[in-house]
Amino acid sequence: MGSMASKNNVTELIITGLFQDPEMQRLCFVVFLPVYLAMVVDNGLILLTVNVSKSLHSPTYFFVSYLSLVEISYSSTVVPKFITDLLTKIKTISLEGCLAQIFFFYFFGVTEILLLTVMAYDCYVAICKPLHYTTIMSRPVCHLLVAGSWLGAIILSMVQILVTVHLPFCGPSVIDYYFCDLHPLFKVACTDTFMEGVIVLANSGLISVVSFLILVSSNVVILVNLRSHSAEGRRKALSTCASHIAVVVLFFGPAIFLYTRPSSTFTEDKLVAVFYTVIIPMLNPIIYTLRNAEVKKAMRRLWYKKANSRVELK
Repeated sequence: MGSMASKNNVTELIITGLFQDPEMQRLCFVVFLPVYLAMVVDNGLILLTVNVSKSLHSPTYFFVSYLSLVEISYSSTVVPKFITDLLTKIKTISLEGCLAQIFFFYFFGVTEILLLTVMAYDCYVAICKPLHYTTIMSRPVCHLLVAGSWLGAIILSMVQILVTVHLPFCGPSVIDYYFCDLHPLFKVACTDTFMEGVIVLANSGLISVVSFLILVSSNVVILVNLRSHSAEGRRKALSTCASHIAVVVLFFGPAIFLYTRPSSTFTEDKLVAVFYTVIIPMLNPIIYTLRNAEVKKAMRRLWYKKANSRVELK
């Protein structure tokens, strides 16, 4: 980062935040702190339940547990600082810290996109090729698919950072956003960033749109395939994939809205960003558990086991 500092007058950035009004900031703190803690607890509970319960060792739950891990990591790159900044008058971050936040934000975000695509493939195999499911979705294949998601995310995130690190930043040092993102940061650069913006738009927008189209196509194929199933088979299959479809729509809707169009700093853009960095990571585990009897049973067994062990200790 030394060479970067030599061409920059800006070493520290000021973040404007979500709202300027102190009362609104305090209200946001009261709202978002419990939401963030609930997200960590909910996703942590799914991670624990899947890893401890013998009944949840299928590939589907293996991917769900990794999704929960990614949700915690993704939200934690932005939300803890966002929440603490709500209590401070001047919100600052170093340029290096800003770039690190951008890298990890995109890294975990792209990992989630690729993981959701992998989960769609798992759903497709489970419904369309049930007799070959255990062979196709073997444990080594599952590990390979997850590793591929992490690797793909690293490569795509490095592109975003490599596009940014060579830029000279000489002010003004104010980012009109509530966390470090590429488009708001480009406005601080003292050079034309049109080409960088196009590369970022192509990178972010392309991965979002292509993945979304793959997911929609796979779900259409699944629904067409369901016509040949019995009524009971259709019900079970829809139950298996309904949660996944709901999560896909919730995640990709805001992502496509923000990253496939020219950047702006309208308040609605900030609120949409809050939705997918704070709210969606909390909703995902609720969607998966409320619609899934197996997960609920496993959680109850885990709770009873813990309660009984406490009684025995007394």
